[in-house]
Amino acid sequence: MRTDFVRATLLAGAASPLLLIAGAAQAQTAAQTAAQPAEPQAAAADTDAEELVVTGYRRSLQVALTNKLNSDRIVESVSAEDIGRLPDNSIADAIARLPGLTTQRLNGRSQVISIRGFAPDFSSTLLNGREQVTNGDNRSVEFDQYPAEVINQVLVYKTPDASLIAQGLSGTVDLQTIRPLSYGKQVISVGARYEYTDNGRLNAGSKQFGWRGSALYVDQFADGKVGVLLGISHIDSPTQTERFNAWGYPNANASNTVIGGSKSYVDSVRLQRTGVTGALEFKPSEDLTIAFDGYYSKFKEDQILRGIELPLFWSAAQLQPGFQTANGLITGGTFNGVKGVVRNDLNKKEADLYSGGINLKWENDDWQVIGDASYSGIDRSELVLETYAGTGRNALGATDNLGFTMTDRGATFRPTLNYGDYSLIRLTSPQGWGGDVANPGGQPIRNGQDGYYNDRQVSDELYAFRAQVERKLDGPISGIQVGVNYTNREKSLTPDEFFLGLRANTDGLTSVTIPTEARLGTTNLGFLGLGPMVSYDPLAMLNSGVYNRVRNPNADVNTKGWTVREKVFTGWVMAKINADVGDAKLTGNIGVQVVNVDQDSTALVSSNIGNAIVSTLRTDGAKYTDVLPSANLSLRLPDDVVVRLGVARQLARPRMDDMRAAINYNFNPALGQTPGVTPWGGGGGNPQLRPWRANAIDLSVEKYFDGKGYVALAGFYKDLKSYIYEVAQPFNFAGFPLPQGVPEPLTRQGFVTQWVNGNGGQLYGAELSGQLPFSSFTPALDGFGINGSVAWTKSKVAPAPGANPDDLPGYSRWVTNLTGYYEQGGFSARASMRTRSSFQGELRGFGGGNQRRRADGELILDTQISYEIQGGALKGLTLLAQAQNLTNEPFVTFNPGRPQEIIDYQDYGRRFLIGFNWRY
Repeated sequence: MRTDFVRATLLAGAASPLLLIAGAAQAQTAAQTAAQPAEPQAAAADTDAEELVVTGYRRSLQVALTNKLNSDRIVESVSAEDIGRLPDNSIADAIARLPGLTTQRLNGRSQVISIRGFAPDFSSTLLNGREQVTNGDNRSVEFDQYPAEVINQVLVYKTPDASLIAQGLSGTVDLQTIRPLSYGKQVISVGARYEYTDNGRLNAGSKQFGWRGSALYVDQFADGKVGVLLGISHIDSPTQTERFNAWGYPNANASNTVIGGSKSYVDSVRLQRTGVTGALEFKPSEDLTIAFDGYYSKFKEDQILRGIELPLFWSAAQLQPGFQTANGLITGGTFNGVKGVVRNDLNKKEADLYSGGINLKWENDDWQVIGDASYSGIDRSELVLETYAGTGRNALGATDNLGFTMTDRGATFRPTLNYGDYSLIRLTSPQGWGGDVANPGGQPIRNGQDGYYNDRQVSDELYAFRAQVERKLDGPISGIQVGVNYTNREKSLTPDEFFLGLRANTDGLTSVTIPTEARLGTTNLGFLGLGPMVSYDPLAMLNSGVYNRVRNPNADVNTKGWTVREKVFTGWVMAKINADVGDAKLTGNIGVQVVNVDQDSTALVSSNIGNAIVSTLRTDGAKYTDVLPSANLSLRLPDDVVVRLGVARQLARPRMDDMRAAINYNFNPALGQTPGVTPWGGGGGNPQLRPWRANAIDLSVEKYFDGKGYVALAGFYKDLKSYIYEVAQPFNFAGFPLPQGVPEPLTRQGFVTQWVNGNGGQLYGAELSGQLPFSSFTPALDGFGINGSVAWTKSKVAPAPGANPDDLPGYSRWVTNLTGYYEQGGFSARASMRTRSSFQGELRGFGGGNQRRRADGELILDTQISYEIQGGALKGLTLLAQAQNLTNEPFVTFNPGRPQEIIDYQDYGRRFLIGFNWRY
């Protein structure tokens, strides 16, 4: 399905408005926004700046309030303070301040969003109303792919209606760019910011300072019949992290646990991203609008990790008598015979994202017809490179007598070896990991690998076509809408993994001195107590020819790759309601959506059987149909009180890696001819997975004050009728290959541990939110105000059939957000705090897979001050300063129920930015 012409067209369209061939929905684009009577009103308030009496952050709040008031769905939103200027540097940070939403930090940045206690996999993200491919391995969007500077508004739908395509079970996030014709005037905006991280430069070659810049141009021509948008944003942002990690805490004796090993680093990340957006709108007649839009993003993230991996209790090292204990944990002592592994590692991630489409809208007093065609695609490569060094290969070389003390940041150590001594520390395999590795036709690896090379390639493409017709009516049923949507998506992951072995190691004894020209001095591991360690560029070392690369042929590597294809046909019919009920007005919609899915996956099934590795391609899939009724009713009472009720059947399609056809199986030849015993087993994915499904009800009561403030109390209940569990299932291994000479077994029946659909559970909660300008009390406080929310959620979902209920990934019982601000006469200042209670975090593990760990609660504090020049030659120039994570809040995980057993402690430091925006 690769279409280079489509991609070249979208890229050219994003770079030049005259070449755009991509869909006009911008905020009105995807028919779902255009289909709602409330959203166009809100968008009009957003784009018609002359009607607003406030600017800056207060304008953003007022637009969000208007969106909430006018919508018939339960919706939260954040809007740009000015063109190209969201209230936060990151889209994820801006969204995470909305009621019931929170974010998890990865590599020091807010990247993924949890809505109402559900993991990112349970929500969906749209760009201008269209489903998007993703930068990760699954469906959840990593929001740092989208520059905040090119996003004008974000809508978060907590309740769906029948016209909402690719809806999530927890909610749907719609990122919207500007509609140039609706904006209605010429604007040129430029901005730049310089940033600084206070953790310093932790690795040689890393950066402490970064910058970001953006420019946007909006204009209209031909008496308002042609509109043009062109925007570009670039970011070069560093993150410096001190990372402690423990292997785990085994039992040292009957009373106490002890650290089993440590894998800790200083971690330097450099994110570079360029985003280009463009749009071209035509309005050849009063009834017809034709629009094209395109977006391109070039994403590059380089990560250097340097540290010392210390095998402790889980190794040949010996814990000495005389250790200290507290609360069932050995908190201090000494391990003798420690053989440390000095690590110079690299992660390198690059991605090119293309998105765009064409949208036609014809509308008169009686009819509305919309057609939309779109494309979204991404190519991503992710290299994970590990290199090892130490005092000698396997059993050779000096060992360390290592003292340790457990603290609230993990462990600190007292070494007796100098890990920064280039005459002592050499390239080698200190632990002999991997043993001997055969290399047919080349030099084998002897007595342990010296590193590992894992290059993962991900491709994701999506085509979508949408058509809808609406007949406008008089009376309580104000309109009938009918529509169809077709989506064709294909996503694949291809692993390419190699063992690294020193070319000089021909006898299984050799270690190699680090070449003088490759040395980068030493890296300070003082936060661990380990002092300096030898440092070099691992990629340059690989390219220098020091290592042989020996492909990893094992079955577990073969089965990491997969291709998943989905063809989704959606049809819907929806009635819109606008009726007088006494002194009140009832608005909303009632409809039904029918979703037909044809899905399949192709991947290898593979096994290590004796000395043989056997593999074959497997394709499997399923077809199914879901019927999703929904109703959204808003009773608009006098005195600006709105009561909303949302009832819907909701779904979220499964994670794509869980749908893979790959199976890593095992076969025991000794049992092949034994009656009544199966020789088969294994684990893998399930291409026949159905979605998570839930019946949901939402109720919200909202009180608005003079169009400037509000308070809302919302409750929700989701009854999960289907959940996805990983369990052992009966499986037919017919067609799975066996090595030559192995006789056909008596049975092909066995068991595979895979993801399956099972019973669900319940998730319910309440959200209290509001915004209050203090001028409502007295004019003397004009410019002061607060906005915020408190959300409580209760999960009753079991992680496996028959198990006790446990937390979902991303679930925090309590989430709070509070922002206080002052804005007057061009001066603006605000401080924002967000907190979340302990949650089940997801981290990136070896090979790119997810690892789930219990994470500690967080309190994040950000501030910003700015001043906009009101007149003269510099009118429109805003100077600003920002500070993020002022509390220097770490990301911490620990063993459940044992907070003293810290698994991860990641210290990101604080980030400071100064800069300007100039609009004219």
